[in-house]
Amino acid sequence: MSPVQLQVMKSGERGHADHRWLKTYHHFSFASYYNPSMQNFGALRVINEDRVAGAEGFGTHPHREFEIFSYIVDGELKHRDSLGSVEVMKRGDIQMTSTGTGVTHSEFNARSDKEVHFLQIWAKPNVSGLKPNYYGRHFTDEEKTNKLVRIVAPLEDDNVVDKREAKGPIPVNADIRVSASILTPNTKIEHDSTPGTTKTLVHNIMRSGYRDPHDKPIEGGAKVKISYDSAESVELDEGDSVFITGKLDKPLNFESTGPKNAEFLVFEML
Repeated sequence: MSPVQLQVMKSGERGHADHRWLKTYHHFSFASYYNPSMQNFGALRVINEDRVAGAEGFGTHPHREFEIFSYIVDGELKHRDSLGSVEVMKRGDIQMTSTGTGVTHSEFNARSDKEVHFLQIWAKPNVSGLKPNYYGRHFTDEEKTNKLVRIVAPLEDDNVVDKREAKGPIPVNADIRVSASILTPNTKIEHDSTPGTTKTLVHNIMRSGYRDPHDKPIEGGAKVKISYDSAESVELDEGDSVFITGKLDKPLNFESTGPKNAEFLVFEML
């Protein structure tokens, strides 16, 4: 078995663009940001942390052969697509468009007086040529507080329902499982990885507000400490991530070490 390795990506090391109407950070090469060493991580191809100004957004554009989902952190995002889906998503909502053979969609800030903050995530599907589909789910803060809740999982997993408005994780045609948590200060939880997982990514969402990548980490922000096998540990400020490679045969431990609630996502891939 290969040794487990933890590699931190600081928030400011991500790709970044400020278009005035859109302020965005990219984990992987995207649009005008290109980093040959950051093209994907397992099935993950895109993690963009976006903030879109009031009444602005992404006009109608096409996609194909990706599983694309949005995790709403704050504000309201209006989604419309060629499948006939029209939805205004708010905090706690997550939606996934399985683009398959092709779909067009648009996403706009549904409010004019407040920005919308969300994560746009793309995963490469296991099978090409799928029929496009759309799913939506809602997870309350209470459901995520001081526990990890599975919000995305492959169709073949137990308790994953292939219906648009069902409960439980959103079904995805990709080798990826995503869990979400909100840890209150000084709280610890542990997580047993899905058997066979070899790639894990943890992202501490930048909840305290937008900041330029050259700024220092915000004082008094949320922090989460991730440790494995007692000997390996890292601490993430808001916007930071850790890439974990290797099979995890012991639990991952999470601890909120800052004065604010830490909201983070855990991506697991075989």
